[in-house]
Amino acid sequence: MMTSTSMREIHRYLKGRQGAMVELLGKVVSIESPSDNPAAVERAARFLAGEWRKRGAKVKLISTKRRGPILRAEVFLGKGRPKGQLLGLGHLDTVYAVGTLKRMPFQVSGGRALGPGTVDMKGGVVQALFAVEALRALELRPTAKLVFLFTSDEEVGSAAGRPVLEAEARKSRAVLVMEPSTGLHGALKTARKGVGEFEIIVEGRAAHAGVEPEKGVNAVHELAAQILRVAKLARPERGLTLNVDVVEGGTRTNVIAERARAQVDVRIARMSDGKWIERQMRRLKPVDERVKLIVRGGINRTPLERTPLVVGLFRHAQELAAELGVDLEQSATGGGSDGNFTAGLGVPTLDGLGGVGGGMHSPGEFVLVKRMPERAALLAGLLLTL
Repeated sequence: MMTSTSMREIHRYLKGRQGAMVELLGKVVSIESPSDNPAAVERAARFLAGEWRKRGAKVKLISTKRRGPILRAEVFLGKGRPKGQLLGLGHLDTVYAVGTLKRMPFQVSGGRALGPGTVDMKGGVVQALFAVEALRALELRPTAKLVFLFTSDEEVGSAAGRPVLEAEARKSRAVLVMEPSTGLHGALKTARKGVGEFEIIVEGRAAHAGVEPEKGVNAVHELAAQILRVAKLARPERGLTLNVDVVEGGTRTNVIAERARAQVDVRIARMSDGKWIERQMRRLKPVDERVKLIVRGGINRTPLERTPLVVGLFRHAQELAAELGVDLEQSATGGGSDGNFTAGLGVPTLDGLGGVGGGMHSPGEFVLVKRMPERAALLAGLLLTL
């Protein structure tokens, strides 16, 4: 049974391991692992596999097509048969190309560990390792089997990781996502917008703009009209927003544009709005009937909605944090994570359990060193009591 004494013991143990946590973080950050470099991601996966084995985990590297391997670590610290499964979720890949360390080296300064991927999300990966280490060292025994998955392509859409993490989520009673928290106060994420990507393609007819303009059908003009239509589909009061970007069309100013295209980023707060916006995009019709209009894409990340089950998970985490003297808050964000997929299956999902820091995807990315033991303790408490 979990007690406030247990939480304090976990925290005390992890504070004593803070130096080791930072040292390991430095090693992990120094293994650069951009999404588009499978070999680099594999080096990170193999290194972390060794760290999990040191903590008694059964480890498997799951091969993927065109991406690096997915790291699966399984731990059972209880007695007898496990009572269900808990899934810890993270990713190995970063947005930083190999070579970034030369201009952005790992360093600790002013209580901050800086470097590519420190908070998104190698800090969370390290905290998960030490959460399990603390449970084992203190002989605290979760009744559930603990499975940790670290995907290799989260930063580029999780095409390879999604089937694997969804299969594990279906076997789990809750999912704990080790993405960074919100802000320096360390709020957990109980709502994330879903994400959609659409492409609008217009095929017109080329002609000389000065000699025979009447024989042409301008694809750029048609695309401009469609963009205005799409903009009107936004429902910001419901959390449905759209951004039209990467607009291309035409070849020369003296040629009627034969082809044009635009990409549309869509964010949704509600599952039902995903189906609605997909229908509306599919119903787009040409303004100029002479063009061919093609719409591709759809919603690729379902939203993490703040359901009663998600709120219940948060309240439980809040109680555990209070035993450490931490006033834990919840937040919502427009960005997506792999937790969107597990939430879309109806599995209770709590996100933002990773590092506390800032500057994600920028030269100033950092994680607060002093908060790492506390966050690892919170994760350990959840693993022990859910």
